[in-house]
Amino acid sequence: MTVFDRTEIESLVEPDRVHRRVYTDPEIFALEMERIFGRAWILVGHDSQIPQPGDWIRTSIGLRDVVMIRGADGAIRVLHNRCPHRGMTVCVPRAGGGRRLVCPYHGWAFDTAGKLLGVPQPGGYDEGFDPGEARRSMAAVARVESCRGFVFASLAAEGPTLAEFLGEISDTLDNFCDRAPEGEVEMVGAPLRQTFEGNWKLHMENSVDTVHPGFVHRSSVEAAQGFIAATGAAETADQSIQMFNANGFTLNEWDSTAIHGYDGGHVFMDGFYRGGIIDPDRRDPVFEDYKARMAAAYGEERMKRIFGRETFNNLVYPNLSFNTRFQQLRVIRPVSVDRTDVHSYVFRLRGAPEEMFHTAVKFVSTANSPASPVLADDLAVFEQLQQGLNSEGVEWIDLSRRSGREEPFGNRGARDRATSELPMRTMMGAWRRYMAAA
Repeated sequence: MTVFDRTEIESLVEPDRVHRRVYTDPEIFALEMERIFGRAWILVGHDSQIPQPGDWIRTSIGLRDVVMIRGADGAIRVLHNRCPHRGMTVCVPRAGGGRRLVCPYHGWAFDTAGKLLGVPQPGGYDEGFDPGEARRSMAAVARVESCRGFVFASLAAEGPTLAEFLGEISDTLDNFCDRAPEGEVEMVGAPLRQTFEGNWKLHMENSVDTVHPGFVHRSSVEAAQGFIAATGAAETADQSIQMFNANGFTLNEWDSTAIHGYDGGHVFMDGFYRGGIIDPDRRDPVFEDYKARMAAAYGEERMKRIFGRETFNNLVYPNLSFNTRFQQLRVIRPVSVDRTDVHSYVFRLRGAPEEMFHTAVKFVSTANSPASPVLADDLAVFEQLQQGLNSEGVEWIDLSRRSGREEPFGNRGARDRATSELPMRTMMGAWRRYMAAA
């Protein structure tokens, strides 16, 4: 493997452009797994996925296969999914539960903390064989912390705490949960899973790119506009029609909203859905019931503050995207330099009318499912982007739109009009810092 020095890494990202190798070089991808996914806090799951002691899910940190498990003591741990005997994957299904984890290869059994309980044919080992030795256990990930039920893990033994890492973007997680009258959300069902033949960063950048919808999603926009023109049902149209129509903003309309970035690489954009069931202040019996429950739980003023935080596609660097108002999250999972998995999850607001959950399911089906024309458009573009980046031509990718026009935001952030490429520059700034660190 090539040894990259700091100067070479830093030279790949300039203030308003990035070299195409950042997306195409397999050795740079390998370094990302070590220096970004090996150091940052990575979401591994939600505590509602493992409600009982012994419950576990199989998940990942970069390319590392891990298990998030609730111990017999109720604590949540993250273990490397590898048997210390011969290296076999211990937990093969996507989820399970029980008092023990048993390796399917040779039957070594571990407790919910990863400690070895016993082995078949113990007489075959030396008298000095001690199940209590750390090297006989399933290794634990260095650090695990949670924020409002969202469980993050870091492979780095030292570094910023989760609160320090999240900084002001933690308001997103608070708002996500505060929208539940009971202050908690629950992950429901398995994720929707898609794969595309492209680099993982392409999806993150696209999530906060407001110029592309009018071009990439033109077919669904025109279909929605045609339906509304023919029926005059802009406010009462199906939720999917309203969502497709919203992608038809003109660039001037997009610039009436703002986009924000923080030094840590986290970014978000203002909400832009208006009218009908996707309006932030819907006028229907279901939403009135929901507002009444929220007012009873929080009081009128706090309820207004919660609903007043109107954002869309909140990105936690390096690979997480939240949509607070529709209870969604997407985890972007790198597989190789030109292959990426996307897992989309939906949540229930505890204490809210069940119909609010149905709205969330409709959102994930319309925007993030294999049946979504919007996602199909995006995944096709990502694959064409990867092909273009691998071809000969200009070596640098331009990220200069509205460069230098940002204004300060928060403690260490910036904001600009929504058509700015500020989010891409923000994420690439974080990439450069992680990758160039010793």
